[in-house]
Amino acid sequence: MSERPTNDLRIAIIGAGPGGMCMGKRLLDEGFEDFVLLEKSDGVGGTWNLNRYPGCECDVQSALYSFSFEIKPDWTKPYGTQPEILEYMRHVAEKYGLLPHVRLNNGVVRAEWSDADARWTLTLEDGSTIAAEVVVSAIGMFNDLSWPDIEGLDAFAGTLFHSAQWDWDHDLTGERVAVIGSAASAVQFVPEIRKEAAMVHLFQRTANWVTPKVDTPYTDEQLESFRRDPTPILEFRREIEDSMNKGMTFTNAEKLAASEAAVHAAIDQVADPVVREKLRPQHPFGCKRPLMSNYYYPAFNEPNLELVTDHIARITPGGVVTEDGTERAVDTIILATGFAATKYLSAIDVVGRDGRTIDDAWNDGAQAYLGITTAGFPNLFMLYGPNTNNGSILTMIEYQVDHIIEHVKRLVAENLAWVDVRPEPMERFNAEVQEAIAGIPVWNYGCNGYYRTPSGRIVTQWPFSMTEFHDRTSTIDPADYEVSEGVG
Repeated sequence: MSERPTNDLRIAIIGAGPGGMCMGKRLLDEGFEDFVLLEKSDGVGGTWNLNRYPGCECDVQSALYSFSFEIKPDWTKPYGTQPEILEYMRHVAEKYGLLPHVRLNNGVVRAEWSDADARWTLTLEDGSTIAAEVVVSAIGMFNDLSWPDIEGLDAFAGTLFHSAQWDWDHDLTGERVAVIGSAASAVQFVPEIRKEAAMVHLFQRTANWVTPKVDTPYTDEQLESFRRDPTPILEFRREIEDSMNKGMTFTNAEKLAASEAAVHAAIDQVADPVVREKLRPQHPFGCKRPLMSNYYYPAFNEPNLELVTDHIARITPGGVVTEDGTERAVDTIILATGFAATKYLSAIDVVGRDGRTIDDAWNDGAQAYLGITTAGFPNLFMLYGPNTNNGSILTMIEYQVDHIIEHVKRLVAENLAWVDVRPEPMERFNAEVQEAIAGIPVWNYGCNGYYRTPSGRIVTQWPFSMTEFHDRTSTIDPADYEVSEGVG
């Protein structure tokens, strides 16, 4: 059987965020040039291009939240800000020749596999189509906004927007602002908007663990030293990764106790004893995603920030009414309600072999072999897919990309039309993952967070170390996959 030429394989990557760019870079490394990065927004960078709210930054130290092939030694502080991370992502896209492959404002709404043609047809938002032998989904977890189901939300007469669609044209100075939600984005932007707003009412459903962090900006002398010799940053990167590998599953009782104590000490900064107790989490550390901020708790000592824990009954044209009947008049409502993280690729219409949809395949929650392939969907690979969330996602993405590259090289080397994971290894793998998740006490406390589907199945978290994920994805067992030979 003759080897198919490399340029005879058309590859479509959905999303030009960190995953899509890493995938494109590695394809170019291996000589695959016929690929397109389809991006629904107006720029590369993924979540860092979309989320631009005040105070937005990463909760993984930037020494590790960067690609191994493009180490940045001069982050201005240990935890990178959104503008700095976006600048880094744009730099990666330009340096590694990805921009000619990017098509902006080209969101994918449907992907359909043809058994007869052994290829995918992608339908874009404008109705046009693209054919590809291989599709890589790089849309990840945080691509589909979550909107609260609150009576009267559409009737609000003021300004309303989601934190992931921040309205920078709207000036909050002197306004009365309602923030609905108190998780990842809120803990970062609430201390910032409080500085301009006349009053901020923060509506909290559940108190979260918000940990302090060591985040002192580097001095100019330190940055210049790091540029000359990045060894300290590389050592710091290894230390972070080692620490994460040891603590990813929240089973170290001593570390958990220390984390909880640090948060309680931070909460004790709040002067009002009633507010203080409302801010104390009632679930164990790690049950939901732990958050980070040095400014969140101190902000509650300011007179123009109110914590509201009464449930919202409805929205009126002029404000927010809680179940006790109190109406708070506001000019602007900001929804800090996150994303529908458990949807993954089902955020678009995906139709695989024999006309089966991804929604049918995932009727009990998203699942995939190694978080990368799902049975019945040939030549479809996922980055940041089901049960791959933990540690530094950029590190996890690099492992996933290397795994996908091996599949793509095999398609060419063996002249295969398609490769599809068999149901049995996928089911065994997911049973093992769910068994491991069941053995992690804090993840089974019963918290309502983005980890879980409505049925209670955790489909986001990886219950082992990043090293374990690397070891599992570093090789391909051909017996785990069904293949079809190509023509020639």
